[in-house]
Amino acid sequence: MSKLTRRFVPFLFLLYIVAYMDRINVGFAALQMQQQLGFSDAVYGRAAGIFFLGYFLLQIPSNLILQRVGARRWVAVLMVTWGVVSCSTMFVTTPRGFYGLRFCLGLAEAGFFPGIILYLRNWFPIGARARTMAWFMTAGPVAGIIGGPISGALLGLHGLQSLAGWQWLFLIEGFPAIVLGGVVFVYLADNPQTALWLEDGERKWLVDTLKREQIPRPDHVNAQLLPAFANARIWLLALVFFGVNACGYGVTLWLPKLIHSRSEASNFMVGLFSAIPYVLAAIVMVATGVHSDRTGERRWHSAFFTLLAAVALFTAAYSQSAGVMITALSVAVLSGYSMNGPFWAISTSLLPGAAAAAGIALINAMGNLGGFYGAYVLGSTRSPSGEIGTGLQRLSLTMAVSFCLFLLATAKPLGSHRAAKNAKLI
Repeated sequence: MSKLTRRFVPFLFLLYIVAYMDRINVGFAALQMQQQLGFSDAVYGRAAGIFFLGYFLLQIPSNLILQRVGARRWVAVLMVTWGVVSCSTMFVTTPRGFYGLRFCLGLAEAGFFPGIILYLRNWFPIGARARTMAWFMTAGPVAGIIGGPISGALLGLHGLQSLAGWQWLFLIEGFPAIVLGGVVFVYLADNPQTALWLEDGERKWLVDTLKREQIPRPDHVNAQLLPAFANARIWLLALVFFGVNACGYGVTLWLPKLIHSRSEASNFMVGLFSAIPYVLAAIVMVATGVHSDRTGERRWHSAFFTLLAAVALFTAAYSQSAGVMITALSVAVLSGYSMNGPFWAISTSLLPGAAAAAGIALINAMGNLGGFYGAYVLGSTRSPSGEIGTGLQRLSLTMAVSFCLFLLATAKPLGSHRAAKNAKLI
């Protein structure tokens, strides 16, 4: 396990940082481009959110392609494509062009996250999965930690070579995806059988262990592709993930503007302030994943943070103090990240084979529609004075519903104590 972790986690961690920065850097670009191009908050909110519509459309097809051609080839194609699209955003001049490129970026990034989740499932046994996925997904908050100050600094290049700061931001932050796409093609192995860096004994142990864990449970003997769509738990978890992403991306994509509107800070300082919730999230989500693996408990590790996010958003919605609001939003961001490790440990154990590829993609696809909802609802309900209380109330209610649905989705089936225990639901 240590060898697998050293081989994959740092590299995949780096890839996810690049993906996440290309996804959320629009929040910092908006500090300049809205004023320069005359885009309203509604236009920005729609553009920030429309990424997730493209993301939704190609999730399942992209994951099925990855299952067929292998992660090495497909992830490389995806990264080069989204890198080109991200760089091209520097040429935006109209709302329609802004919408189009954000939509295309969503299409290009659609297969990356669920593809890597499936890839990790095909390499790591169940007992090591929550902490491995938590380490990988820590890249999200780390992208916020380093991306905020970097994006704020890049805005300071405004006027260099006749380009605006936001244009430099898209160009410089999009380029690494193109380079790393080529590295992926050389570095990744599609499965343990083709990994030349594994010793024969290691390879045999890993293949045998994964094969034992992939033996279908009695209720999944005939599971193929369609059972993923007929599985009630999968749909409930997809709705839960909708709420989590509505909270996470809604707050993340608006946090720089909220800090900027409540303070006199420079763009660089806004970037530093926006990194604070991500620092906390990175620490707590890893600790949660490790503790979940150590105890074997998944359900309440995720449920607690889902409920905490709902309470934090409710507090932020009614806060009259900038400090209290930013603190509450930080707790909401932290909570959204921290429930991910145990959540995906549960989700990846529900279906075998091709059905798992479809199920993982379905959860992530439906869930990421929440990103559109969160970004759009905050933009469309923001008052002329900059207040977003109404939008935060709606996100709080959404997270409360997600909490209830998660408890329902992970409830122990009547008369099936053993199946529930095997699925790590108790």
